Amino acid sequence: MQQIVDLENSPEFLAENVALLSIARDAPAELAAGALESGIVKTSLLSDADKKVSASYDVLKWAIPSGEPGHTFVLVNQDGTIAWIKDYGAPDNPERTMYVPIEELIQAVRDNLK
Repeated sequence: MQQIVDLENSPEFLAENVALLSIARDAPAELAAGALESGIVKTSLLSDADKKVSASYDVLKWAIPSGEPGHTFVLVNQDGTIAWIKDYGAPDNPERTMYVPIEELIQAVRDNLK
């Protein structure tokens, strides 16, 4: 959840004027507790327990062996199409990470939406 906290608190990211949503397979109560514990106040945390949303964005191809979706960012433009997608937590990714530098995400937004 630190990734979300840091994005919420980054003036540079906020200046890009993009909506941030987090979609996880955790139950709503778990997401609410995590948000409260982490101090997340601006970002909607959505539960995808049945993984239908994950499947619709085709991110399950990067799931870990347990079926848990990876750490995937999907940038959707104003007309609803995917402008950029990248999974940082895929098991086959040699630089696998669950935290992406904010500057890298800002650059992805700039490169793919402007």
